[in-house]
Amino acid sequence: MTSGRIRSALLLVSGLLAGCYAPDGGFMPSSGRGFVYESTPMRPLTVSVVDTRTQEPFFVMEVPAGKQLTFNFLQGGGDDPVLTPDRMIYAVWDNGTQFGHLDNQLTCPPASCRRIDVAIREAPEWPEPDPAVRLRTDQAADRPGYATPQGGKLPPKSESKYDQ
Repeated sequence: MTSGRIRSALLLVSGLLAGCYAPDGGFMPSSGRGFVYESTPMRPLTVSVVDTRTQEPFFVMEVPAGKQLTFNFLQGGGDDPVLTPDRMIYAVWDNGTQFGHLDNQLTCPPASCRRIDVAIREAPEWPEPDPAVRLRTDQAADRPGYATPQGGKLPPKSESKYDQ
């Protein structure tokens, strides 16, 4: 391989690793790689980022069960050069997501003036049901007409797997 191809390959790999987030720090963990907090039904989390100068949180999120809060701090770009000179970028994804774009942001205190607090809420806390999944129920009111004691019209043959 030529040195140009090797440089290109290294640049590509480093670019991919820069957007990789994992609770254990990923392939090459470091303090500047971002933070991932996964909330589960038996360990629902509330994540707060506190300004240590005032001891007031400037960011609080109750991470829903089954989701993860992923965030990172970027030096510079804040709206005040003394109070909030940096930016925090974040996103809420499904647990286990390691790649993606952090599409929310807010200005924040400098690194020397912020602290991350994590609290575990009372468990269990079940995730919100997926609206696309039809839940089975044994309630008589939820049964189709043909499955009730009164009876009813059967669905067309193409819709029913029991008419075959």
